[in-house]
Amino acid sequence: MKQVIRLCESENLVLIADEVYQSNVYTTERPFCSFKKLVCQLNSPIELISLHSVSKGMIGECGHRGGYFELVNFDEEVQQQLYKLASINLCPPVIGQIVVDLMVNPPKPNSPSYKSFQAELNGIYEGLRSRALSLQDAFNKMQGVQCQTPEGAMYLFPRLVDIPQKAVHAAIKAGKQVDEYYCMRMLEAVGVCVIPGSGFGQKEGTWHYRTTFLAAEDYNVAER
Repeated sequence: MKQVIRLCESENLVLIADEVYQSNVYTTERPFCSFKKLVCQLNSPIELISLHSVSKGMIGECGHRGGYFELVNFDEEVQQQLYKLASINLCPPVIGQIVVDLMVNPPKPNSPSYKSFQAELNGIYEGLRSRALSLQDAFNKMQGVQCQTPEGAMYLFPRLVDIPQKAVHAAIKAGKQVDEYYCMRMLEAVGVCVIPGSGFGQKEGTWHYRTTFLAAEDYNVAER
C-alpha cells in the first residue's frame, strides 16, 4: 500500500481506494488498514478517493443501492465541482439514503438498540467467517483444488491444479480459457455458478475460479 502511494506521488496520480469490505476481515494477523490512514501517516500530498457501500461489508444490503466516497487532499474548488456533478444526477432512492445514514451512524453504546444491533452484527460476522473457513476446508479436501486461507470479503478464489491435458485441449477447441471452460462444465454438470479467474488478472499459467460463501450454513448440498 505504501508503494502504491509513492507511485501516485511520483506519477501525479489520483488514488481511488475501493474499501467496501473493511469490516469483513477474518484474520487478526492482518487487520484492515485504510489508505487514508497511511496517507496521513506518510504525510503524503496525493489526492485520495475512498469508497464505501451499503451493498457490501457487514451490512450487505445488496438489494439497496447507496454509498459514499471521501475526498482527501483535494482542492476545495475541485470538491465543489464533484459535489455539483453528484447533485445534478437523478436522486438516489430514499431507502438507499436511509441505509447509508444507518451505516455511518450506527447505534451508540448508550442507546437502547445498541445491544441488539451488536448481537445481529456479530452474528452476521461469525456466520460469514465460519462459512469461509468451512468452504476453504472443503476445497482443500477436493482432488485437483487448492484454496488459500480467507482473510476477508465474501469470496474464495480456489486454484485448479493438475488439470488433465484432455480438458486443456477441449477448452482450446471450444475457444475458451481453461478456467472458463471448467466453470461452464461445472454449471452444466451440477448447477453451480462460479466466475472464472481469468477475468481477475491471475498469474499467467495458473487457473482459478471465484465463488461466494453467502449461502446459509444449513444448506444441504446433497439435496442437489
